Amino acid sequence: MEIKPFFDARTWTLTYVVWDPATLDAVVIDPVLDFDPASGKVWRESLDTLVAFLDGKKLKLRAIFETHAHADHLTGAQWLKQRYGAPVGIGAGITQVQQVFAPVFDLAIPTDGSQFDVLLADGARYEAGSLTLETLHTPGHTPACSSYRIGDAVFTGDALFLPDYGVGRCDFPAGDAAKLYDSVHRKLYALPPETRVFVGHDYQPGGRPVAWETTIGASREQNVHIQTSTTKEGFVAFRQARDATLAAPRLLYPSVQVNIDAGRLPAPHANGRSYLVTPLRVV
Repeated sequence: MEIKPFFDARTWTLTYVVWDPATLDAVVIDPVLDFDPASGKVWRESLDTLVAFLDGKKLKLRAIFETHAHADHLTGAQWLKQRYGAPVGIGAGITQVQQVFAPVFDLAIPTDGSQFDVLLADGARYEAGSLTLETLHTPGHTPACSSYRIGDAVFTGDALFLPDYGVGRCDFPAGDAAKLYDSVHRKLYALPPETRVFVGHDYQPGGRPVAWETTIGASREQNVHIQTSTTKEGFVAFRQARDATLAAPRLLYPSVQVNIDAGRLPAPHANGRSYLVTPLRVV
């Protein structure tokens, strides 16, 4: 198994291509569709780079997986699906996120997860050609968060970052710091210490070069937010206090309303243009 990361510096997002060099079967995890909120411009620079790699290696894209419904970038899953015919999968908890956010945007969309081709239950295995993906539900950042274990690697999305950055925030609707603690301690830290960890973002603290890989063993001992010795009560208190200081992600509203619909852009209005909604908060 080989792994290639792609870093989107605009959103600090990491996308991964995972493939079997013997069969060329591949999966993509967390693809990015480029979006500028000031101009409304949507473009495919990140996807074009991804496609050039897939086609250059002659890889067979068997599936696309989302670790959760992202709040910081639009997913490029639908565009990849249209190009390669690969199904799009996400954790089964996406229905909870849809039920919370569809009313926020007044979206007339299903909230049963049917926009996605595959809803993955906790512990479910998915055969993507010669690759086997195991689903670990790791809620807390959102109810839909899942980590994916493939071989000796686990892809943790926003549940667990590099040791010098900690873990994802838990203050979005239906987020839960206590659940994130359990996800990390009972699911991720229960994996063998040599398990390679590939994170969903790198915010490059201190301006260091971008990085994306650590191990479960290193995380247990060095993660700045949650180690094996960290108590649940201490973590929840820390996370809640920290989250209270954080601003909303820059692309929160555009990202969530697209991503809970599996990456489909809004249908055009009668004038041929599509629109994203920004709910107002009058204070």
